[in-house]
Amino acid sequence: MITLLRRATAVCALGAALAACGTAGPPRAASAPTSAPPSRPPTLAPGPAGLTPVFAHGSRTGGRTVALTFDADMTAGQGARAAAGERFDHPRLISTLRTLKVPATVFMTGRWAEEYPDQARSIGRDPLFEVANHSYSHYAYTRHCYGLPAVPRERMRSDVERAYAALRKVGVPDPMPYFRFPGGCYDRRALRALSPTGVTAVQWDVVGGDAFETDADAVVRQVLDGVRPGSVVVLHCTRSAAPATERAVRAIVPELRRDGFRFVKVSELIGSLSGRS
Repeated sequence: MITLLRRATAVCALGAALAACGTAGPPRAASAPTSAPPSRPPTLAPGPAGLTPVFAHGSRTGGRTVALTFDADMTAGQGARAAAGERFDHPRLISTLRTLKVPATVFMTGRWAEEYPDQARSIGRDPLFEVANHSYSHYAYTRHCYGLPAVPRERMRSDVERAYAALRKVGVPDPMPYFRFPGGCYDRRALRALSPTGVTAVQWDVVGGDAFETDADAVVRQVLDGVRPGSVVVLHCTRSAAPATERAVRAIVPELRRDGFRFVKVSELIGSLSGRS
């Protein structure tokens, strides 16, 4: 009897990891690790009455961060000008951002992506950048917006969706759920029309002033004078319309870094407001 008890005790000692001696079954197979589904990029909650939310800058107290954003503009009617040699792209600017290791958000029109598919795909697949929606052909979403043709209200949603379709078709894998109104012009009608798309409208609090500007120093001064913690700077990614931008960026970046600023994408600024950065 004593011998049997000793044997039972030995078995229990060997099976201590099991739930109970004499009642536990065979060891369970290890569960396969489960990978968490990719998280959706941060967005803002809808505004009053479900209107599309509007984001202009990040937290002023969350650190010295700044987002450089670049509008890659091209309208449906500028194809002939591009065919004649006018350049609406700016590969040297993108190369400079890569060299300086500056993350940035590029707002592309669908028409720009169609004209420069290789560049759109390269930017969209580079983790340094994120690509967002700037409409299909840079038509305004209000009347009287810097002389731009206007998108009828009933076509605003489809214009945004057409732009996303163009971005994905050229190989931009994950365009962000952010939309920049052409010219920055919007009203309640536009915000209501875009609400079903789920986008966050992204404006800015610092105007770079690079559109049609040939003096890079003027752009540098305007940006440096305006930047505050959490700022969103609007610049352009088109050689013909913003010829001084690349030279300005080469001066702006080291100066802001000397002042303690860290460059981030728009998604990080939005995420920091909801604690998701």
